[in-house]
Amino acid sequence: MLELRHITKSYANRRRVLTDLAYTLAAGEYVAIMGESGVGKSTLLNLIAGLDTPDSGEILIDGVSMSALADDAATRLRRLKMGFVFQAFHVLPHLTLQQNVALPLLLNGHTMQRADEMLAAVGLAGRGGDFPRQLSGGEMQRVAIARALVHKPALVLADEPTGNLDPDTAHNVLMLLRDEVKSNGASAILVTHSHAAAATADRILELRMDGLHPV
Repeated sequence: MLELRHITKSYANRRRVLTDLAYTLAAGEYVAIMGESGVGKSTLLNLIAGLDTPDSGEILIDGVSMSALADDAATRLRRLKMGFVFQAFHVLPHLTLQQNVALPLLLNGHTMQRADEMLAAVGLAGRGGDFPRQLSGGEMQRVAIARALVHKPALVLADEPTGNLDPDTAHNVLMLLRDEVKSNGASAILVTHSHAAAATADRILELRMDGLHPV
């Protein structure tokens, strides 16, 4: 599903965060990545998503090299094959919940029907006409998960998705994320500082400058 080939990346101040990083994520595998602050976990997700480019190395999604794609082609690949869940939600305030969840469907030329199905799956049945301002933090994160999974992406990337949630809500969100990923047969990477969150994944890896190491 995902192959990282000798990825190196430095910040603008020339501090290197990733050095010759190599890893292969199998189809259907769900891994958690932990590591100290500043080690490059979020940077790694941005590189995988094609939102940033490595200084050297190659990232392949289903055998397709991201660096070989023009901007439009890379955008299409992200829309079709990837789903993103972020700590800050990125739910659009001027859109209803149904419209927020349906965005990936509309961008891929599909109908909005599955948006209502996904809202029901995350416990928000009948709330499609509501706006984000009417939701709690935990409910907004559930909307974000529904949006990330509505188009059945092959690869889900989650960056600290429960960092702002209370423990009970965080647990429910993580179980929901895992269940939806598994039911769709997707591969997933969860970046987290939380050992409890990491324990919901199939495997836990620690990111260090010299690579990813099993925990």
